[in-house]
Amino acid sequence: MGISGNVLDAIGNTSLVELRRVAPPDCARIFVKIEGENPTGSMKDRMAQAMIARAECDGRLRPGDTVVEYTGGSTGAALALVCAAKGYRLRIVTSDAFSEDKLTQMAALGAELTLVASEERRITKSLILAMIATARELSRHPQTYWTNQLENADSIAGYHPMGEEIWTQTAGTVDAFVQSIGTAASLRGVASALRLHKPDVRIIAVEPGESPVLSGGHPGAHQIEGIGIGYTPPMWDASIVDDVVAVPTAEAEAMARRLAREEGLFAGTSSGANVVAAIQVGRRLGPGARVATLLVDSGLKYMSTNVFQWRGA
Repeated sequence: MGISGNVLDAIGNTSLVELRRVAPPDCARIFVKIEGENPTGSMKDRMAQAMIARAECDGRLRPGDTVVEYTGGSTGAALALVCAAKGYRLRIVTSDAFSEDKLTQMAALGAELTLVASEERRITKSLILAMIATARELSRHPQTYWTNQLENADSIAGYHPMGEEIWTQTAGTVDAFVQSIGTAASLRGVASALRLHKPDVRIIAVEPGESPVLSGGHPGAHQIEGIGIGYTPPMWDASIVDDVVAVPTAEAEAMARRLAREEGLFAGTSSGANVVAAIQVGRRLGPGARVATLLVDSGLKYMSTNVFQWRGA
């Protein structure tokens, strides 16, 4: 490994690790991409870099401009990293529904935070819409570029390399890819790359059990940060998905704790949901198959939440 000239060169090329203890014997082999290895500890570094680079290329973002976004934290930290490296001011609309660790990380990287109050610190459709409305108001200021992650297809290209990495790391043997849905960009980006190599690879989406909108259910409050916005994301494409698995918050949290204690893999709640769903898919496919999914971010982003708490005597 050589010396990088820029922190942004450290984005991507993350490890792929096979689960050894949490996957049951009647299950396919489960492989997880450790996206916590990215500079801010999240896969969102990939999409933030892509959105900013493409906006620079076509003139939507110019030197001296301000970047605006609404986010639960990981996208905000990723944008803060990219904006710090490139010299842009960043204004983030977020909420007390998301972990204090994420808010602290965004602020530490230079983001200016505007907080929207939530209902009992739960993620709801009304909260997401209020955050979007606030970001829209900020975007009307002069020399401001709103990345608008839910509708910005530039982010999809940021995940194409992840699909190529999974294909190479599994030596072309992956049978299914499982990913939770926030904006839907990561699922679309990885799926498009994998299907160029293997058109029949199965693509499985994951959503919160309390808000199974993509499965045809009703929106509801949940605590799986980063996914389940309460309505169908604008970039959602049902035609590329073979199945949708709904995972309750409690199961996602429990799996996140198991991953840490039994596998030594420290990841967040949406990562726990991914593994729960991957095991369900793996049981259907059987021991001869291979299923890939993502540990989308580091457990360090959740230290202040109920997911990981240590209580001394």
